[in-house]
Amino acid sequence: MRAILLLALMIMGTFTYSQTNISGNVVDQDNVPIPGANIVIVGKTIGTVTDFDGNFNLATSEVPPFKIEISSIGYTSSTEDITSANQTITVVLNESQTFLDEVVISASRTPERIFESPVTVERIGISEIKNTTAADFYGGLENLKGVDVNTNSLTFKSVNTRGFASFANTRFMQLVDGMDNSTPALNFPIGNLVGLIEPDVLSVELLPGASSALYGANAFNGILFMRSKSPFDYEGISVSIKQGITSQQASGDNSYTDFGIRAAHKFSDKFAAKVNFGYLKGTDWAANNTDDKIMPGGTRDNLNYDGVNVYGDEVSTNIKEVALTLEGLGILPSGANALVPSEIVSRTGYNESDLTNYNAESIKADWGLYYRPIEDNSLELSYVGKVGTGNTIYQGTNRYNIAGFFQEQHKLEIRNDNFFVRGYMVGDKAGDSYDMVFTGININRSWKDDNTWFGEYTGAYVQATLAGATDEQAHAAARAQAESGRLLPGTPEFQSAFNRVIKDPDLSSGSQFRDASKYYHADGNYNFSHVIDWAEIQVGGSYRKYSLNSSGTIYTDFDGPIDYSEFGIYSQVQKTLPMAGEKSLKLTGSIRYDKSEFFDGFYSPRLSAGYTLNRNHNIRASAQTGFRNPTTQDLFIGLDAGRAILVGSAPDNLDRYSRDYDVSATGQLLGQPSSVTQTGAAAYNNSYSAASATALAETGDPSVLEVANPDLVKPEKVTSFEIGYRGKVEKLVIDFSTYYNSYQDFISQEVVVAPYYGEVGDGGLSVAAIANGDFQAYSTYTNTDANVNSYGASIGLDVKVLGNFDLGGSYTFTKLDFDREANPDVMLNFNTPEHKFKASFGNKELFENFGFNVSYRFSDDYFWEATFGNGVIPEFHVVDAQINYEVPSIKSSFKLGGTNLTGKEYNTAFGTGLIGSMYYVSWTINN
Repeated sequence: MRAILLLALMIMGTFTYSQTNISGNVVDQDNVPIPGANIVIVGKTIGTVTDFDGNFNLATSEVPPFKIEISSIGYTSSTEDITSANQTITVVLNESQTFLDEVVISASRTPERIFESPVTVERIGISEIKNTTAADFYGGLENLKGVDVNTNSLTFKSVNTRGFASFANTRFMQLVDGMDNSTPALNFPIGNLVGLIEPDVLSVELLPGASSALYGANAFNGILFMRSKSPFDYEGISVSIKQGITSQQASGDNSYTDFGIRAAHKFSDKFAAKVNFGYLKGTDWAANNTDDKIMPGGTRDNLNYDGVNVYGDEVSTNIKEVALTLEGLGILPSGANALVPSEIVSRTGYNESDLTNYNAESIKADWGLYYRPIEDNSLELSYVGKVGTGNTIYQGTNRYNIAGFFQEQHKLEIRNDNFFVRGYMVGDKAGDSYDMVFTGININRSWKDDNTWFGEYTGAYVQATLAGATDEQAHAAARAQAESGRLLPGTPEFQSAFNRVIKDPDLSSGSQFRDASKYYHADGNYNFSHVIDWAEIQVGGSYRKYSLNSSGTIYTDFDGPIDYSEFGIYSQVQKTLPMAGEKSLKLTGSIRYDKSEFFDGFYSPRLSAGYTLNRNHNIRASAQTGFRNPTTQDLFIGLDAGRAILVGSAPDNLDRYSRDYDVSATGQLLGQPSSVTQTGAAAYNNSYSAASATALAETGDPSVLEVANPDLVKPEKVTSFEIGYRGKVEKLVIDFSTYYNSYQDFISQEVVVAPYYGEVGDGGLSVAAIANGDFQAYSTYTNTDANVNSYGASIGLDVKVLGNFDLGGSYTFTKLDFDREANPDVMLNFNTPEHKFKASFGNKELFENFGFNVSYRFSDDYFWEATFGNGVIPEFHVVDAQINYEVPSIKSSFKLGGTNLTGKEYNTAFGTGLIGSMYYVSWTINN
């Protein structure tokens, strides 16, 4: 009996100890609750987070005594002793005077303070998101030092650093919880259209510059990491409701709604789940630039007018050639062509506003299941699914209305503190998306084909001239005749033609593009720090398989999907060497090997050193090489963009693109057939540079023609050097960096013209073909052998002033070193201002529960270069502001804000709509 009682007491004692409960409250130095603070048992992975009121409860089987660590971004950490099984504590965290103590993971794939990071890194967390002056967290990235955010549309913003920006930014990588967020069809991220909702964002980290040594080929200009909240740490239901208006001169005042809800629950210490839903709706920034692309500053009075945001006028021809053809057919009397000048005339186009409703919409949802099978162990298995659909405007070679676009991601992952292995797939569907340029072109063709239109134009010109009209009067009469029967926007006939064209994927008659591409990705990483103590060693690798499936509307996949793959492996060694006093030297070396099935393998090494003088001063330096493989578009695109045909340069792609072309009447007089078949190979094997063809037209001198025949594209390389300093001088925090990049085999597009007959350089037949207009323009994908370098510097200053006010500012200098005059046909798309300045002023606690923030951005003017068009982007000054008020009793935060408060509209790229103002009020619950 005594033995039984003793056993019972032992079991009860064990049960008692297994129910250690720690509860308490975490506040700042002003006794304000700190929501979202992390409470972790030291040396374990067991922990919890505080709720909106700063309260927490932690149940554990750990037997006292032990220690817990309490931390929160923006505050100094605290360690508390737990000495009893049921203990209640109050923890006061002092606000940190510097962001340098914040912890990042991206720089070295391991947690470390920003202060000690071997490379430049920018970061925003929950607190910064709450205080951003932008309408959402993604827009708030443009306030970070050295970061460019180019606005394509209301729901599509493109992030970039250190130059070479475009909306098709394949140089910049974006990861959401480890998953690449780029679309399979386009090979680049489409902003946050199908990304995170604001209530689920834990942190955002950004690495400017090349990061290929750890993250592979696409991390060439930088990489953005978005991390969501774990349901183990952040439970409950959180809601964000934002309502306001957008205001733009072209589109007026329009309603704007942004809603997000997050639900997460920890069912036990082993299993947790979450689900998110987001909905955004507004009216896009309307684009209504009617300037002439061909003759800058020109108007619709130009005969060969091609308006920036006018589509259908890309179709043009030389009416002299039309007259010769009509003579040959007996429609015009012999010799009538002498009355017709050799002038290029374009058809009349439609304004962009006639071809889209500017509906901006995003609907997205994601869910996750998380399982930790071993108690008191960080091992976690998870499945995450994401889906999103939306409407936006994308500007690439043309302007595209992205309607009903759909993207999905599914990920399986197993990880603990020392390793992760994940696999995921990303798939997309184009929905009802269409090319607005070809919509205009083919609406025109639906009511009158090109041959008829230009024939009527030329015939009417001859008749008017014979009747005594001046040249100007004859052109006006000719256009009036050719325009007879034109479909007018707003009429049922126009709408019927519009509906028919955008559903037709054949670009000779329609404008729809189709896509159901996918890619499959796997990667893993192992950190040996728990078994090796003399250094931190990591190894990892990745594999990706692409499956392009656009049914021939984007790629040359007319006969089925195009599949190809690439892989990479890497290793990193990091060692901290203690020195006298507080001094230390942190050395990091990493190397990565990547291989695409189309190209030789490539090594990307990186060496860095961080020298800590004391707790307030750190100097860093790094040298690395990076590379990027040609993208899916560089390799396999086969797309008629109107003024030129885009043909990728994968060896087996050149002959996959093929078209028939009509030969001019003059060419037929030279013994050429009435039509020829030309493949994409002509662009690379039998072409002149476009600039020299233009020079021939202007001078009539055949000697100005230059043979192009660009080489097939191969990987691009960069060698990058960076020096930086982070430090604190009393209350002033300083973060400075400077870099120099030297590029080899820079991937660029080169516009060429391929004659229908003759061999380039023959000095005869091919020259005649160019002179007769018997050629096709191509935009090729190649590498330039020209010297391409860039360099720059940025400095950020942050300080507390007037007690508790935050004052910050940054300046960024970026410069391209390239001889443009010697290389007129090389398109680099640098598209970055030389000077940028940003500043902010605010107070998170001006008085109890009330805060505010004001931000200012300045951008120098710069030249935008892209396949859609080129032009100068004027300098702009932007002021955003917000005030916020917390109501702890209902776990709510209210914000009133506005962007571009001066109302002066601006744009960040040529051809896009001007960015107006936005005014909004938001209500956030339990976040």
